[in-house]
Amino acid sequence: MTDARGGSAVDRGWTWDPTLYAGSAAHYAVGRVPYPPQVVTALVGALGLDGTGTLLDVGCGPGSLTLPMAPHVARAIGVDADADMLAEAEDLARRWGVANTEWVRLRAEDLPAGLPRVDVVTFAQSFHWTDRPRVAAAVRGLLLPGGALVHVHATTHRGLDASEDAGQPLPHPRPPWPAVTDLVRRYLGPRPRAGRSVLPDTAGGDEEAVYRAAGFTGPQRLVVPGPVVVRSAEEVLAAVHSLSGAAPHLFGDRLGAFDADLRRLLAGASDDGRFSERLRDVVLDVWR
Repeated sequence: MTDARGGSAVDRGWTWDPTLYAGSAAHYAVGRVPYPPQVVTALVGALGLDGTGTLLDVGCGPGSLTLPMAPHVARAIGVDADADMLAEAEDLARRWGVANTEWVRLRAEDLPAGLPRVDVVTFAQSFHWTDRPRVAAAVRGLLLPGGALVHVHATTHRGLDASEDAGQPLPHPRPPWPAVTDLVRRYLGPRPRAGRSVLPDTAGGDEEAVYRAAGFTGPQRLVVPGPVVVRSAEEVLAAVHSLSGAAPHLFGDRLGAFDADLRRLLAGASDDGRFSERLRDVVLDVWR
């Protein structure tokens, strides 16, 4: 979940706890739109990947970026604090026949934690949850000479609002995201939830200053246009539960009622249960 207000959750006084994404792993794998293939193509070219070297994906979730990048390195290591996310990643790796991956349960703040030095480190929608100065410094020490850090700016749970989208008309209705947000608030309250607490309202800094303070130079910026995707109602429901602010455990014994209300809302927004939306561009910042 990208923090739209800038900075990081930690910058704003929030404290991590292990329930942050509790119950979300299976929903994440279904509800988040895969990164476009052009993301991998762009990174392979910019980083000169040739099937050698080691990649470390920090906050890997169910391997959303680790798995498509793995064929281009000798060894891909995904680390995440959520055991269910790693189990999902391991299952997907097995199903996809990706044999050069390793999955380590680890908070980013505990790096290097005995991991080897690596050629590439990636943060794909994860850096904002960390103690960024501490983690950036640790990653700097993990990189081999000539290595690179890649910060992926993306929003994969939903697309552009109608007011933001100047592209061609879509083949199906957009998911009714404003109404979905209102429904979540009806059940969970107006403050965004995150684990056992809520996110404070004050803003933080920006990651560019953090990376520079840790000794990185750059960035080299690559932009991959967001595609138009078609999604089912169940994929939209999964996208909602893939968010920390709507993780299944937050609803307690009202989860069934919420899901029923959400399905009714989605059924009323599309006659055939299909939705279209244009995703935001994926921006890749390569730091050296």
